[in-house]
Amino acid sequence: MNDGAGSSRKKRVFSGMQPSGEAHLGNYLGALSRWVDMQDDFDCIWCIVDDHAITAGGDPAELPGHVFDLAVSYVAVGLDPERAIIFVQSDVHQHTELAWLFNAVTPVGDLERMTQFKDKSQRFESVPAGILNYPILQAADILVYKSDAVPVGEDQKQHIELTRDIARKFNAAYGDTFPEPEPLIGRAGRILGLDGDAKMSKSLGNTVPILSEPDEIWERVRTAVTDPQRVRRDDPGRPEVCNVFALHGHFGDAALVEDVATQCRAATRGCVDCKRILSENISKRFAPFRARAAELKAKPTLVREILDDGANRARAIAEETLREVRERMGLDWRRGVPNG
Repeated sequence: MNDGAGSSRKKRVFSGMQPSGEAHLGNYLGALSRWVDMQDDFDCIWCIVDDHAITAGGDPAELPGHVFDLAVSYVAVGLDPERAIIFVQSDVHQHTELAWLFNAVTPVGDLERMTQFKDKSQRFESVPAGILNYPILQAADILVYKSDAVPVGEDQKQHIELTRDIARKFNAAYGDTFPEPEPLIGRAGRILGLDGDAKMSKSLGNTVPILSEPDEIWERVRTAVTDPQRVRRDDPGRPEVCNVFALHGHFGDAALVEDVATQCRAATRGCVDCKRILSENISKRFAPFRARAAELKAKPTLVREILDDGANRARAIAEETLREVRERMGLDWRRGVPNG
């Protein structure tokens, strides 16, 4: 794979997701569907970031299964190992090595100002250093491949700005080495959960696993919060404030979305019927994912081969970057030993 030289190459993008089991509706709308669409136009690297996952604690015995389930989700939705690199972060140790080296150029004050650090640190009586250094490892994830761009949501834009700043600081201290990657902000925006309040999250139970059977999808969607002012079926609704209506925009064509809005305002269709339409459309979209996932789960060796091959390809790029970084930072001590 091209390591970044030359002007005719495709731009390289990197992104990753923490393993907490199979992907869910928010993952799909906010990231995975975009990643699938990018594979023809970009040189894509998709990671399962298990080194990041350990900063949240959890049961170590469950982590390998979560990695496998997320890998199945990746491939089931259409991430293609023939058109992209798909791998597990901890299989490429250069990520953590580069993160340590970036500690030399990253001010503590910059890390303490990160919004996610302020939020996450409130959950701990004693804050682990990994929570503070999390953005440095994110920067290493991206820059070890000299990525040109990163597809992210609006809530991750600050992290990309810090990554760009780390690249600038390293280049100023040690010579031009890294590009300053651009954030590719998705059009989907912040995907609210079925509770209509918080961001979609498996831990909050306000989402739908993408490999759910139709009955499970309905059981989840039927609980979704709609317009709080529409108490009775014949009350006119306000689609612009209804999260179910917002989700229709991701799973229905323009004609359906217009029909849903019109009937909502006229109170000619009840919220339950509206949710049923959404549930059926989600199920249709996810049906091929369920079928592909079943094939992959029946052949777990194939999943392992995809991840092993991806790690080998990623490692080759990452090691070349680390060789250059070590040399620039004076860590190639053998150059200082006289011959003879």
